Amino acid sequence: MNLYDLIEGVPLVLNLLPGWDTLDVLGIEYDSRRIQPGFLFFAFEGQHADGRRFAAQAVEKGALAVVSESPAPEGFAGRWIQVQHGRRAMSEMSRRFYGYPERRLALTGVTGTNGKTTTAYCIDAMLRHAGFVTGMAGTILYRIADRELPAVNTTPDSLDLTRLMRQVCDVGGSHFTFEVSSHALTLGRVDGFTFHTAVFTNLTRDHLDFHGSMEDYFAAKQSLFEGAGGPPPRFAIINADDEWGVRIALSPQTARLSYGLKNGCDLRAENVDAGFHGLRFDIRHPGGRQHVESRLCGLINVYNLLAAFGTGLSLGLPPETVAAGLRSCEAVPGRFERVDEGQPFLVIVDYAHTDDALRNTIATARSLTSKRVITLFGCGGDRDRAKRPLMGQAAAQLSDFVVVTSDNPRSEDQLGIINDALVGVRRTDTPHAVEPDREKAIRRAVAEAGPGDVVLIAGKGHETYQVLKDRVIDFDDRETVRRILRADGFAAPEEGL
Repeated sequence: MNLYDLIEGVPLVLNLLPGWDTLDVLGIEYDSRRIQPGFLFFAFEGQHADGRRFAAQAVEKGALAVVSESPAPEGFAGRWIQVQHGRRAMSEMSRRFYGYPERRLALTGVTGTNGKTTTAYCIDAMLRHAGFVTGMAGTILYRIADRELPAVNTTPDSLDLTRLMRQVCDVGGSHFTFEVSSHALTLGRVDGFTFHTAVFTNLTRDHLDFHGSMEDYFAAKQSLFEGAGGPPPRFAIINADDEWGVRIALSPQTARLSYGLKNGCDLRAENVDAGFHGLRFDIRHPGGRQHVESRLCGLINVYNLLAAFGTGLSLGLPPETVAAGLRSCEAVPGRFERVDEGQPFLVIVDYAHTDDALRNTIATARSLTSKRVITLFGCGGDRDRAKRPLMGQAAAQLSDFVVVTSDNPRSEDQLGIINDALVGVRRTDTPHAVEPDREKAIRRAVAEAGPGDVVLIAGKGHETYQVLKDRVIDFDDRETVRRILRADGFAAPEEGL
């Protein structure tokens, strides 16, 4: 594709120089390490690095030109195309280069603080069970039909999203479901995409180190329902039990389906039966009533299943087909995931890393036992400090014993982070222990447990690493607790027993 056709309609700061419009573009990249001859290189100013520093390197590797919203560095000798908005330009040019694959797919975007991953998993499982070839992108993995890839970001950049969607189209796919983070919305990663359905799960305190205030955080979420640079979605599936959900404003061409447990919702859960067996409940919907069963546990997953159910209806599936698909959804990695080595107490690993998520997860654990709940948690470094005492207070108020440890401390001092969390823990008289070493902390939590107790290991969920000040190490809560349980003499139950 020549450069003129690729860049047509993209707002430029300066017009292309004579002769540039006939150049043939062979590829697009924003990572200079992947540049090949004939590629365009997009140079962004990021939080940790300025892509313009790598522009000369990209040209040396054969880049046709550099695209940026910033002016060229002094002394730069290659072709420089300055656009008004870099990420919007990359979104439009990527989609044009790959033939607008998103227009051939029914896109569902799931946004909110908590529940995005589980909701997206449920939607994708439902669609695959109904016989569709699908794609999915989220915090845990990216999926192209039956092929799984490791996730890099909760929401990939527009170029990576477009490539994923093109691959889904190439294998005959019809639907693509993905988590849409507030960072992605603010940074324009989904700018210009056409969503069939947009889902709002909830909004609680998180990412204020990036957004600054809850109002700005909400505004980022709201932008998805305005179209995020593209047309407004055809359907909006909104949690009406959430105080922020009722504030979501929609355009006249978007149909709303509200969900929740309260009267007045379009999709309302009734007769909820929750236990470690999973969930059973009825959904009253505009067309009648549908019974739903799931292996997922806890009240919070009633909301996630309602959101997925509403998405299924928006995509034209019969209620009974949606229910069958939700029943097929296995446990989501690191989301209230049980670790069973034959021990006489439950061990649960969960990704909960906000005070609201901790409250919901501990409440779910509490519903499974008449004995004690032992909660281990930590707080991430280089993130919103104000939520740390809130997390500590949530854990201590709802648990019988708390172990405070490190999560991903990043560049911060582990003890400083722990002390912030302890401010909230010490607002209660709940017994607690402090152990910065996460493996030793897990060992401490397990040692505290007796028959019938629940040990909740919160914060990292599916993650298989820990980010320290000077390095990243291998660390998986699930494998760590499994190793500790085996060392204590427990053995996993054999298949069929």
